Amino acid sequence: MKNQIRWSVAMLLMVSLVWGTSYGIAKESISFYPVLGFLAIRFCLTFFLLLPLVYRTSVEELKTAFVVGFPIGLLLLGVFVCETYGVSKTRASNASFLVNLWVVFTPWIEWIALKVRPQKNVFILVALSFIGAFLLTGGISVSFNLGDGLIVIAALLRACVVTYTKKRTAGKSISSMTLTAVQIGTVGFGSLLLSYFLLPQGLPSLPTSLTFWLLTLYLVLFCTIFSFFAQNYAVQRISPTYASLVMGSEPVFGALFAIFWLHESLTLTGWIGGILILFVSIWASMKHPLEKIDS
Repeated sequence: MKNQIRWSVAMLLMVSLVWGTSYGIAKESISFYPVLGFLAIRFCLTFFLLLPLVYRTSVEELKTAFVVGFPIGLLLLGVFVCETYGVSKTRASNASFLVNLWVVFTPWIEWIALKVRPQKNVFILVALSFIGAFLLTGGISVSFNLGDGLIVIAALLRACVVTYTKKRTAGKSISSMTLTAVQIGTVGFGSLLLSYFLLPQGLPSLPTSLTFWLLTLYLVLFCTIFSFFAQNYAVQRISPTYASLVMGSEPVFGALFAIFWLHESLTLTGWIGGILILFVSIWASMKHPLEKIDS
């Protein structure tokens, strides 16, 4: 069990790394194609790539995975619709800061949904992570716009996803890959359905740009297949609150990506904020308690 917990924490840190790069890449991708169409391509392609990995799954396990995974998939659809639209309508620094609110929301939602009261020091760590994100990203601009509001909703839904995954998978025998496939399929086909109702002119022809498809392939393989599998695997083994604290290092990796790949700079306060976040993530990585959750 201890080895499983260590693997869980390591994978969550890797998820933080690739998700830290995803915002800039997603923002560039939607310059080629509408948001809902881009989400449909990303997640439907991911779903079909996963099918060969789950085709031997028993009918009983598939039924259980659908009952558990479909509602979580709907929450994820809300996360990605709000997040992707939000990123397109606000500053990158606003998005990076506001999405980190899910670290703040998670212990409260876990307390309400799972009846697990977080330890007092957890709230101190959450506050430090929040302050670190504020310093790292430069906070939020004075004018709070629609994009900012959508990012806040996405952060709240993220906290619900990680907590609900813990609650719904407790005591059930479901492979993380099968659960991931159900969730991904829900997001992909849900995006297609939304585009049918919300886009009067329908979706345009598929992009022909090689850049678009290379960016999408990166998002599919690393930011979707690996990341969702890792999160589903880890949340079944550690507390949602501690998982969120570990993955709260996402803005740090996003900032490093911006520095080394996009040639942006970081202020002294930004570096201090990043160090604060990393301290919280490392501390959470060392603690990661398990709770017994009633399903």
